[in-house]
Amino acid sequence: MNTFYILISIWVLIGLITFVYLFFESAPYGRHIKEGWGVEISARLGWIVMESPCVILMLIYGFIVRDQLQTVHTIFLLIWLTHYVHRTFIYPFLISMTNPKMPISIACSAFFFNIVNVSIQAFGIFYFTEYSENWINSPIFLIGLLIFITGMYINIKSDYIIVDMKKNKGPGYHIPDKFLYKYLSAPNYFGEIIEWIGWAILTWSISGVVFLIWVIANLFPRAISHHRWYKSKFEDYPKTRKAIIPGII
Repeated sequence: MNTFYILISIWVLIGLITFVYLFFESAPYGRHIKEGWGVEISARLGWIVMESPCVILMLIYGFIVRDQLQTVHTIFLLIWLTHYVHRTFIYPFLISMTNPKMPISIACSAFFFNIVNVSIQAFGIFYFTEYSENWINSPIFLIGLLIFITGMYINIKSDYIIVDMKKNKGPGYHIPDKFLYKYLSAPNYFGEIIEWIGWAILTWSISGVVFLIWVIANLFPRAISHHRWYKSKFEDYPKTRKAIIPGII
């Protein structure tokens, strides 16, 4: 138990360092891709590989402890897989990627991150957090689930607005103006942060909080970078639009 908490404390510290670093150096994939980051591979392949531990490894952990799983653990697993099966095996085949390559170093670092994160989630929730038999009927679980579903809806709807826009307007980057894009440059990231706030609440676990910290550490600076990129590329970019928090930032 003590070793687990020491490890996640170190992991949180790394996340906070990453948060600061990403304000100065955007991860070089997608619209922020740049030379000098080593050998490149297919962005679609890289996406699937780096996200795959979130599905495969989590299923392995669930299988290992299958005899000890309560109903609530199975529901947690289904909620997790609902997000990551779509993210890993469906979305990459629907989006037309403007930059079809990504550095293999980015794919490998994300792959490693997901191995660690999935392990922390599985150990924290399956082993170190106790739940009552009626946890899924508790206000905490239900509120967390509602927040998770709301965030997932925002995240997926925002992503598919971009998918549809590329189909209608052609490849490349355009200024989206539907749904929360009226107010934010990165509503997909806004939605994903809301999702994992919901996860932290519905699992009521230190693991969920640790993942939320990492989600914010990764997505908040990247949303700022997206916002600056849009303003630098499009002279007519809406001046009232914010990056990640409506009306604020």
